[in-house]
Amino acid sequence: MKRTAAVALSLTLLTACGATTSSSTDKLNVVTTTEILADLAQQVGGDRVEASSLVPPGGDPHSYEPTPKDAKRVAKADVTFTNHLLLEPQSLIKTIDANAAKDAPNVSLAEAAESYGANVIPLVENIGLDVLWLGLRVRGAGKQRGATRTSSVQLAATKLDGPGQLVAYLTESLGQPDKYFDSTDGLDKSDSTTLPPAAHTHLNWAFTKPGVYRLTLTGALDNNDGKLQPLGQGTFTFAVGVEPHTVKPASSGPATVLDDGHTDLTVDLDSGQVYAYSDARKVGAPQTQVPAGNVVIDVPNKALVPIPDDQRFSFLGKPGTQIHQLPQAVLGKHVHGEIDPHLWEDVANAKAYAQLMRDTLSTADPDGKQTYEANTKAYLAKLDDLDNYVRTTLATIPPARRQLVTTHDAFGYLASAYEMTVAGFVVPNPAQEPSVEQVRKLSDTIRNLRVPAVFTEPNLAQRASVLIQVARDQGVQVCSLYGDSFDDHARTYVDMMRHNADELKRCLGDHR
Repeated sequence: MKRTAAVALSLTLLTACGATTSSSTDKLNVVTTTEILADLAQQVGGDRVEASSLVPPGGDPHSYEPTPKDAKRVAKADVTFTNHLLLEPQSLIKTIDANAAKDAPNVSLAEAAESYGANVIPLVENIGLDVLWLGLRVRGAGKQRGATRTSSVQLAATKLDGPGQLVAYLTESLGQPDKYFDSTDGLDKSDSTTLPPAAHTHLNWAFTKPGVYRLTLTGALDNNDGKLQPLGQGTFTFAVGVEPHTVKPASSGPATVLDDGHTDLTVDLDSGQVYAYSDARKVGAPQTQVPAGNVVIDVPNKALVPIPDDQRFSFLGKPGTQIHQLPQAVLGKHVHGEIDPHLWEDVANAKAYAQLMRDTLSTADPDGKQTYEANTKAYLAKLDDLDNYVRTTLATIPPARRQLVTTHDAFGYLASAYEMTVAGFVVPNPAQEPSVEQVRKLSDTIRNLRVPAVFTEPNLAQRASVLIQVARDQGVQVCSLYGDSFDDHARTYVDMMRHNADELKRCLGDHR
């Protein structure tokens, strides 16, 4: 079962009030979550600053789990910088907020950078499944309930009626399943998961027999005070392998059948309501709230899949047995919000980060203000040159070839700022061999758009096997872009972005 994450409390240290400096140097001790942020802070801080990242080189900031050593590093920091907008896992955010000195600046860059001219864009997920894509979501800020960025909302499966069993689970990056709700041994307190405010996650929804199921979800808010504030509950109806339009919903109201697009079973922190939040084309646009009691979710017979011959998936039943399953679509744990957090892929946003860092460091170290201002002025000029380089380099790519097919939705800002297009594709469940239909759709995307290359990320190579195989089958190049982290070949933000521009030109440019 999926248990409530308990990280921050176990890592919390007693910290003295007041900023502390590094024991080995008089420099300002700056701790960031990622290498990219550490590099920006070092460029702004120069010789007065020692900046370091909690996420190690080549690590994935979306899934990194903090250690007690990280908590100690945060406790000694004079300044901490996070990206946030749910880029980092909440366990890492909790560790920082629980251990940072009370009077040491602790800045969420992505949220605060808008006042410095940063441009934020929605996180658009456009994966072409032929069945409904179903996840879980928390909406609202919950300020009137005392919620903060370290709060969490518990979503519990409290009742299931139906002819068979339901298992809702997530398949992690290396194929390991993580069960959230599992009715095969009865529903109890362990059949729950937690999400931060304004977050969304993907799941697989597996049903062992066809028929009509009714699942009750209950929400509660945890503000880290030892109490759970009750929120609402709602009952959702699933039509599994049966005609959904003949199925009555849980309430006496009119039925809304959800059978395409992207839908999340949602708890609202502000209203306390539980509903389906859907972008299904037949329901409305751009997003529609449907009360839980009116929802009928279609799990059609084309969602039939065989249980993998893999001991890790024995909880689903005997290998080879057909079950109905709505897929999670995106590989690995993927908790995020409605705004794309990868702001730095637009160099103009990195400039906003640098200016925010300048002012933050000046507050923590007033004696260094002139140094920080001079460093920032020089670095902004360097970033202006970088922005021009990326823009002019990508402008040489013919418009019809500016298609990005990647393993990770980290390049929306790059596409928006530099007139590229992100092409969607299906990432199959890694526990199973990709279906003929999934491979066909990815192949069609590459073929129809005449994509000359696909792009993987150095730190996410394990997620790219299907993309690489299809690319090879289609005779297109496999190239590399940096999204969230550095490697031995790119150790600074400027190097990373210049590589991305050069690689895009090399792989997508018309070299005939």
